[in-house]
Amino acid sequence: MEKNDLQARALRASKICKSIGLTQKQLALAIGASQPQVSRILKGRGLRASRIFDEVCIYAENKIKKTSADAIISNSELMGALQETWDGTATHAKALAAVIRSLRLLASPEIKAQPKTKKVKSR
Repeated sequence: MEKNDLQARALRASKICKSIGLTQKQLALAIGASQPQVSRILKGRGLRASRIFDEVCIYAENKIKKTSADAIISNSELMGALQETWDGTATHAKALAAVIRSLRLLASPEIKAQPKTKKVKSR
């Protein structure tokens, strides 16, 4: 993905977050990133294609149910899993789609995310 495409996608994610009142801290907790990482991405600073960049953008896009086809195709983890799994038939595509859709039943990241506790060194 080109730098201009990354910036456009980050700006779109930022606008979505603002429009729905999603804070950087909430987004960071939901995807397991730090708030400064999320801030950097949403401000379009030092952008590069990365797992965290994808997660920030996809999470925001999914909040309004408009994940773009480009975002899906550019997700190498997802595309790799499909390439390793799909046998190319329509029947198998339908079965894989059903499995993917069933993942909606899992708890959302906000519910599952628990604050990390600090380790206390013993003396």
